[in-house]
Amino acid sequence: MSSTEELIGRSDLNDVEAILAVTNTDVDEVAHAVRANADAVFTWDYEQSRKPLQKLYEKAKTSQWNSLDLPWDTDVDQEAVAAANQVQNGWGQDGRVDVVGTPFEHWGDKEWLAFGIESQNWTLSQFLHGEQGALICTAQIVETVPWIDAKYYASTQVMDEARHVEVFARYLDTKLDGGFPVNPNLQLLIDDVLRDNRWDMTYMGMQIMIEGLALAAFGFMYQVTDEPLLKKLLRYVLSDEARHVAFGVLSLKEYYEGLDASEIRERQEFAFEAAIRMRDRLMMQAVWERAGIDRKTITRMLFEIRQPGVNPFQASLFSKIVPNCKKLGLLDAGDGWLRERFTEIGVIDFEDAPDTEVEYELFDAVAADRAAG
Repeated sequence: MSSTEELIGRSDLNDVEAILAVTNTDVDEVAHAVRANADAVFTWDYEQSRKPLQKLYEKAKTSQWNSLDLPWDTDVDQEAVAAANQVQNGWGQDGRVDVVGTPFEHWGDKEWLAFGIESQNWTLSQFLHGEQGALICTAQIVETVPWIDAKYYASTQVMDEARHVEVFARYLDTKLDGGFPVNPNLQLLIDDVLRDNRWDMTYMGMQIMIEGLALAAFGFMYQVTDEPLLKKLLRYVLSDEARHVAFGVLSLKEYYEGLDASEIRERQEFAFEAAIRMRDRLMMQAVWERAGIDRKTITRMLFEIRQPGVNPFQASLFSKIVPNCKKLGLLDAGDGWLRERFTEIGVIDFEDAPDTEVEYELFDAVAADRAAG
């Protein structure tokens, strides 16, 4: 069993100095190279024997959509969108977060609006970078997974992810004002996923953790935004993402049944490490710093909003990760180590939320539109 320090490089989960020490070193470079160590696996068994994966594959084939059909001629008022979003997130002069005694206690509408715009730029930027990570990881899954059923489905996800990169890049370029580099915690997690030579770790890191958090984040933004182009874009991306997370659950549930206790503990530890990196990613230090707020000060404040380190909005983004880990048997395997860790970071309350295996069909925007039209 690994210690917390061995897993995430620090013994204190809320060590501000250690959190802020994670930085990007190549933000000015056009390309970022990662050496993958996995084998490309051919299978000569072409029988499709996994009915749930077959069903998912058929759903993917009939649920494709064209990014060109989105209403790109929509005029987007970013200030209005940002103002509405910050109220929903709890910030601003009338927000739910108490700012008395904080560095932005005396901020007015002007400062909060500027922060809201940068926050939106940062969020959509991380969506874009995460989708490219998913594109590359899923292409690796096509190579490494040993089942033909999974190779078939993963190939459809590669197409989905390319489309997601396309639409988020276009939205940032044509509708928003400015972007941000990839968050270092997100980049480190994607790098680790790509370097691991075990195909199921790519599934766990991307399909369960990164895509699971993205599914919740897209869903939250879809509910709060009234901007019509973004709302339709997110609706269609959500329908794809739900299938992607279901793909991970369906595949790993079968595979984990054949692992021994020590192998399961490795997967539990990896899930926890990924969760911490995702939590640290959500603190948006780059946005606060651009607004003139000291990174150490705001990071400490974010930990104080809700102990032990996740505020309610951030915690809600784990609403897909925790039930899916439970579905995979990871929460209570062994001595319940992962349950204790998720309790420690304040996200265990989501364990009984719907897991993605049973809800992905509810997100199918393409099917819904065809039925209505």
